[in-house]
Amino acid sequence: MPHFVIEGSANLKPRVDFKSLCEVVHKAILDSGLFERGAVRVRVLLSDDYAIADLDERNSFIDMSFRIGAGRSSEEKKRVGNAIMAVVKAELLDLFSEPHFALSLEVREIDPALSWKDNAIHARLRSET
Repeated sequence: MPHFVIEGSANLKPRVDFKSLCEVVHKAILDSGLFERGAVRVRVLLSDDYAIADLDERNSFIDMSFRIGAGRSSEEKKRVGNAIMAVVKAELLDLFSEPHFALSLEVREIDPALSWKDNAIHARLRSET
């Protein structure tokens, strides 16, 4: 159930390879060993309209939200969060060369009593191993 959402300001589109960013996050999630391949989803949502800090048009942001199912320790959640933040910062290194970019990540555990899901991908990927 790991759903990773990268929300960002649309002014980053010319400067960020979002497909590559999704792929490095996907890899970091799988490399953690905490999640099954068939459950991982990474996606980008870009906002055309936003107001950031002092309203300087050069300002930009990426806010990452990682929603995961229950059952992992605080240390495991912290470890995967650190790994993801490290690969994202490396991927976006150029953006930190100017004082107009903000990056954030939050890991949230989903209450299993309030989460419904049905996934046909699991069966296919489990049969491939």
